[in-house]
Amino acid sequence: MADIQTAAPAQQGKPRAKKMAFRLDMTPMVDLAFLLLTFFMLTSTFSKSIIMELAMPVKGPGTDTPASKALTLILGKHNQVHYFYGVNETGTAPTLHTTDYSARGLRQVLLDLQHRQNGAVVLIKSEQESTYGNLVDALDEMNITSQKKYALVDLDRNDRALLQRNGL
Repeated sequence: MADIQTAAPAQQGKPRAKKMAFRLDMTPMVDLAFLLLTFFMLTSTFSKSIIMELAMPVKGPGTDTPASKALTLILGKHNQVHYFYGVNETGTAPTLHTTDYSARGLRQVLLDLQHRQNGAVVLIKSEQESTYGNLVDALDEMNITSQKKYALVDLDRNDRALLQRNGL
């Protein structure tokens, strides 16, 4: 608390105003600050990180995906997604389509695939120029559309040749 000391030496002669020493005790204010800090720390909620589960296949003999049940996505540069139905094998020339990551783009393609074919598999391939955010967006669309089967696959030379033929 604030203390006022009134003891001053007695002087003779003309009475002067007494100078009083002033000392401010900061202990109650520090106590209050720590109480407030403790209160807000104990009553606040910390944000929890949101994670996406990704199940990786067990090592062993690979299973081939039938071309009739596949949709291949190629994540390209400038936030574009190139896709075609089936798999790109030697001797075949699938029709390449281009869309984006919006609700009317990739999401609509995935919903159309689910309506058209039950149990379809989506193969996700990535060009070198695509970003990590593009892959996260594609995986988010898989979760939003409840796509059960999808795989992250390397881009092979047939896919690169297909992109070059289409000028991409």
